[in-house]
Amino acid sequence: MSFKDLKISKPILRAVAEAGYDNPTLVQEKTIPLVLEHKDVIVSAQTGTGKTAAFALPILQSLLDQQDAPKKGKTIKALIVSPTRELAIQIEDNFKTYSAYTNLRTTVIFGGASIEPQKEVLKKGVDILIATPGRLLDLHKQDSINLDYVETLVLDEADLMLDMGFIDDVRKIERLCTREKQILLFSATIPHKVEQLANSILNNPERVEVAQNSSTSKNVAQLLYFVPKPKKIELCLHLLRNTIKGNIIIFRRTKYGVDKLEKTLIKNNYKADSIHGDKSQTARQDALTQFKKGEVNILIATDVAARGIDINELDAVINFDLPNVPETYVHRIGRTARAGNTGIAHSFCSADEKNYIKAIQQLISLQLDVIEDHPYPLDPKAKPIVHTSNKTGSKHRKGRKSEASKKKKKRWY
Repeated sequence: MSFKDLKISKPILRAVAEAGYDNPTLVQEKTIPLVLEHKDVIVSAQTGTGKTAAFALPILQSLLDQQDAPKKGKTIKALIVSPTRELAIQIEDNFKTYSAYTNLRTTVIFGGASIEPQKEVLKKGVDILIATPGRLLDLHKQDSINLDYVETLVLDEADLMLDMGFIDDVRKIERLCTREKQILLFSATIPHKVEQLANSILNNPERVEVAQNSSTSKNVAQLLYFVPKPKKIELCLHLLRNTIKGNIIIFRRTKYGVDKLEKTLIKNNYKADSIHGDKSQTARQDALTQFKKGEVNILIATDVAARGIDINELDAVINFDLPNVPETYVHRIGRTARAGNTGIAHSFCSADEKNYIKAIQQLISLQLDVIEDHPYPLDPKAKPIVHTSNKTGSKHRKGRKSEASKKKKKRWY
């Protein structure tokens, strides 16, 4: 099947061809016709399956069909809500690429950046708005956004949006749009809370499921190293010196861990940068740009910061800390071996992470390849490290309360 068969018109086809895409992916093939029929749709697909184009192309096509309408000031006809800034920026890039030969206008708004320039762009009028929930509601409160003309509402990465606590914001945004709108919900997984949200706001939705939620790419070699927690940094340096080459993303569970590893790698003369939630939007964007340009070849990230990052030429993923949610492992390693390429995932497992490995292997129905031949093996009998405090007890007598806590008691509000 080609994009032409999906009733996509010439200006969009030309831009798609120039972007290097010949044929639609499975998720695009299944989703685009349903969107063009103005049906509500729930799509379950992993990142890297081409799902942004699965909603971007039919939205552009629908808006292009209405271009004969009188050219009054542009109003927001399509609203795409995205959980993270990086993902929102990336979706905007996609829309701009595919609409290069149309006069449709797209913009993106997100928190962590100055609000005034965003207001200015909105004042000029846009057809397609991509937004993170918080900034969208802020601008709506300030009367800078009118959602009365929204025909299509897209909730992208719905599972992550709910994990990040945006459920009330999403419901509020849905209520601010017109009642007749079409809703497209995209999610890597469809847990119970996503199902509940879908049931409450979608109208007889069609479902598209591409590959099992647990599926990992056949092109990724998945290697496992059992290693004592304090030796993970040494193992990482050993592998970077001897084994792992090319463009690499290293995942850590905490922002502190990301910063610590970045400093160590830079001290050892590696070209590394990092992204996590405490970094400014500019710093995160710069890190991504440097990585994509090849100015640094190692990017260290937390899961939320890395979700939805689109990097095609990725040779390896290192799970420095194993995720406690097995689906997160699938997301992480799905960043390598995209578009038919091959890749390698290296996972470091300390004694206290063995249960995570069990859950991951159950989810993906696959035994990871254990690499025993490395300099920092974990003693099979090693017990998880339990951090205990050296304090022998409180200096206050039992039952005695500090002045501050007595004051707190009086605060009834």
